[in-house]
Amino acid sequence: MKKPIITVLSIFGMYTLSAFANVIYFNPQVESFSNILHIKEANLISSELKIVEVKLPEIKTHIKFLDDIGFRESSNNYKAVNQFGYLGKYQFGRKTLNNLGYEDVSNREFLENSSIQEEAMYALLNHNKRILRRQIKKYHGKTIYGVYITESGILAAAHLAGAGNVRKFFRKGYEFKDGNGTKMTSYMILFSGYKLEF
Repeated sequence: MKKPIITVLSIFGMYTLSAFANVIYFNPQVESFSNILHIKEANLISSELKIVEVKLPEIKTHIKFLDDIGFRESSNNYKAVNQFGYLGKYQFGRKTLNNLGYEDVSNREFLENSSIQEEAMYALLNHNKRILRRQIKKYHGKTIYGVYITESGILAAAHLAGAGNVRKFFRKGYEFKDGNGTKMTSYMILFSGYKLEF
C-alpha cells in the first residue's frame, strides 16, 4: 500500500517540477523618474483672488435728476445762498420765484422750508417744459451744434439759463454763460438722458 502512494507522489512531484522548469523569471528594469518625465518649468497656482469691478449702468430717474442738479447747484444744501443772491438747493433767483407764484414767500421762509423748494423746482420744470415743448419734440434724440439733445438736458439748460436762451441756442447756436462762467450747453450734456416724470 505504501508503494502505490509513493509512486503517486513521485509522479505528482515530477509533474510539478516540470511545470516550473518552463517558467522564465524576468528581472524588471527600473528607470529613474527623472529619465521618464522631463519637467522644464513648474508653475504654482496663485492663491490670490483678483476682484473684478463690475459697473452697472446708471439708472437716471426723475429723483436722481433732482438730486444731481441740486448737487451741482448747491451740494444739495437747502440753506445755500450764493454771491449773486440765488437761493436754496436749486439756486432760485427771486424773479423766478415771483413768476412761479411764490412772491408771498420770503427768502428766509424759502431757505428754511425744503418742501417749498422741491415744489418750486417741480413747478419750474413744468413751466419750462410747457414753454419748450416744440423744441423738445423737434430736437429730442438729435445732435444740434455738436450737442446730443434730450428732454432732461433741455430742461436743465433752461434751469440755468432760462427758456428764452435755450430757444436762442436752437435758432442760432447761441451759447449762454452764467455769472460763474458755466455754459448752458454743459448742462445739456451733463443732465442728458434722465427719465423725467410729470
